[in-house]
Order: sequence, then C-alpha cells, then structure tokens
Amino acid sequence: MLTISSNPNNILEVESYLKKLDFDFRFDKEKYADILISLTEAVNNAIIHGNKSDESKQVHIHVREKANGISFCVTDEGQGFNPTRVPDPTCKDNIECCGGRGVYIMKALADDISFDDNGSKVEMYFDLKTQSA
Repeated sequence: MLTISSNPNNILEVESYLKKLDFDFRFDKEKYADILISLTEAVNNAIIHGNKSDESKQVHIHVREKANGISFCVTDEGQGFNPTRVPDPTCKDNIECCGGRGVYIMKALADDISFDDNGSKVEMYFDLKTQSA
C-alpha cells in the first residue's frame, strides 16, 4: 500500500511504487505503460478533483494480486463524483476542451474498472496473462 498527501508533486511517488512492484510481477513494457498511465491519472484525479489539493487529505493506493492479474484501488477523502456524468472527451463538442480525459483513458487502458463510494474509490484491474512473452 502507498499513502500520499494531496500534493500534485507526490505523483512522482506513483512511478517509484510501480517500479518496485515490477520486480515481483515483471510487467511487459506495454502493460507497465498502461498501468502507469492509468494509475497516474487515478491518483491525479484523487488529488486534484477528489481532495481539492488539500494536503491534509490523503490518497491511498492498494494493490492486490488477483487471478491472472493485478488490481489497483485508489481512494481519496473527497465528496466523490458520478462517473456516468463525465462528458465524453471524444464527442465533437468536447474535443477542444482541456481536461476531462482521465476517466476515459483509465477505461481504455484497464481491463476492468469500477467506481465505488460515490466515486471516491476507483479500482482498476489489469490482466497479466495477456502480456507478451
């Protein structure tokens, strides 16, 4: 488990944490990139949108080995959000908007994703069985 305060500079700790896990799981390059991007997006959203960059609030990252894969759970101490109400960034009206792409990216890269606790908790599953040898 990794717990960080809600300072955007702490995003750098996510990559260090993932590099440590890589020693055990030996992710292939593509899967490592998918996990790093998704995890960084989730933590960034938790810091900025969930905890409103309030450094007295924490972001918790739990990792669990699952059948054929690995699951990351990112939890913040914010009010949450409704993930079904996030605008589609690929929609013509939203193409030029800045922001709003994190949830879309996580959904595209994770093999499974769920939002709980009113959106203040996201769990992303990555299938490691499909890694290239």
